[in-house]
Amino acid sequence: MKGDIGVIGLAVMGQNLILNMNDHGYKVVAHNRTAEKVDEFLQGPAKGTNIVGAYSLQELVDKLESPRKIMLMVRAGDVVDSFIDKLVPLLDKGDIIIDGGNTNFPDTNRRVAALKEKGIHFIGSGVSGGEEGARFGPSIMPGGSPEAWPFVKPIFQAISAKTENDEPCCDWVGNDGAGHFVKMVHNGIEYGDMQLITEAYQFMKDGLGMTHDEMQSVFIEWNKTELNSYLVEITSDILGYKDTDGEPLVEKILDTAGQKGTGKWTGINALDMGIPLTLITESVFARCLSSLKDQRVEAEELFGKKESIVEGDKQVWIEALRQALLASKIISYAQGFMLMREASNENGWDLNYGNVALMWRGGCIIRSAFLSNIRDAYDIDPELSFLGSDSYFKGILENSMSAWRKVAAKSMDVGIPMPSMTSALTFLDGYTTARLPANLLQAQRDYFGAHTYERVDKPKGEFFHTNWTGKGGDVSSTTYNS
Repeated sequence: MKGDIGVIGLAVMGQNLILNMNDHGYKVVAHNRTAEKVDEFLQGPAKGTNIVGAYSLQELVDKLESPRKIMLMVRAGDVVDSFIDKLVPLLDKGDIIIDGGNTNFPDTNRRVAALKEKGIHFIGSGVSGGEEGARFGPSIMPGGSPEAWPFVKPIFQAISAKTENDEPCCDWVGNDGAGHFVKMVHNGIEYGDMQLITEAYQFMKDGLGMTHDEMQSVFIEWNKTELNSYLVEITSDILGYKDTDGEPLVEKILDTAGQKGTGKWTGINALDMGIPLTLITESVFARCLSSLKDQRVEAEELFGKKESIVEGDKQVWIEALRQALLASKIISYAQGFMLMREASNENGWDLNYGNVALMWRGGCIIRSAFLSNIRDAYDIDPELSFLGSDSYFKGILENSMSAWRKVAAKSMDVGIPMPSMTSALTFLDGYTTARLPANLLQAQRDYFGAHTYERVDKPKGEFFHTNWTGKGGDVSSTTYNS
């Protein structure tokens, strides 16, 4: 009996996905560039299963049913291209290659087109959930060659996480790089969520002077509210974890955050598409700032920086902070969906935003209770341009506004940096302001560069230039794109 699917790459994610597939009755052929890794896997975690090994790509191909389905769980970039180049001569038309890594979506666009010319289907699939998700049910976001989806669908939906209604957290996203784009936005929202939680933690620790046990209790309680989510849950675990000396381990961790680039990609794409992804971009910059550890230590001493204590009823502040965190989190998702909408329109993907929310409902790092509400919002209005306009989320934003402003103002007052939470509030203030000061900005552009402007008392699309000084001339430089 030949294998149902082959998996290349036996790092922890690859191994766990293979074991997950085996649990669901699929015969998997496992391959790794180093034969020792295959032996270790077969004699270790895969021992006693139906998983079989392949010590060459030819052997892998020979052991698979047609159309062959081969999933790459290797480092994104050149490694993926290298494996594709080696696999193509061994495959037949109609066979399927799947990239399950954190790939930048333009690479997936390129690979889908290149392999189509050779008659081979390509799927670029985001996989989220970490090691545990891969083993017991991740969120899976496939896109690429639509002809390949029926062959992969049973496997992917079987191994994916399930909602409380037993719906698979996996569905077809769209053509070309749509799956990897949605995974990129997922990771951007993940950056934002994590940054928002750290800002709440710092406000409690440095502003309210709370102990780690107190903060842990707060996050446990918050997880029983609309903030119920994987990241809030693990934060409570982290705050309660003690080192061997009984002290909180989290305070012994160097305050420099790493990143693999997906948050940066999200910000770059937002800039390219003209979408104000302010919160997520601030979260990326916050990680960049954290890396300047030595400079920050010197600057604190140079400026004599000291945070002031936040005075007042601690419980009142904690509730205000909860509301500010919830409202900011909504803005993070709202901006992410704005970016996906623009990309869908630009690339002709026809994304189903309710389905995206469903795919993120379980298994993934940003899974949270209110993703069900996001799905409901897009089921009611598939063309919803701003998530905050939905009645459920609009109600939360309006009810949280006073507390949100209170926390943002106090953070500035006492010197606690909260870049993502305050930028979220500023974004909403700007988004809900009918007339912004960009009229003056456009006048400045016309003054020094003759870039023209439109008038509120004339039809949109009609451009004007003023010779502001009498010396600049009456000829315009360019019209602008609004």
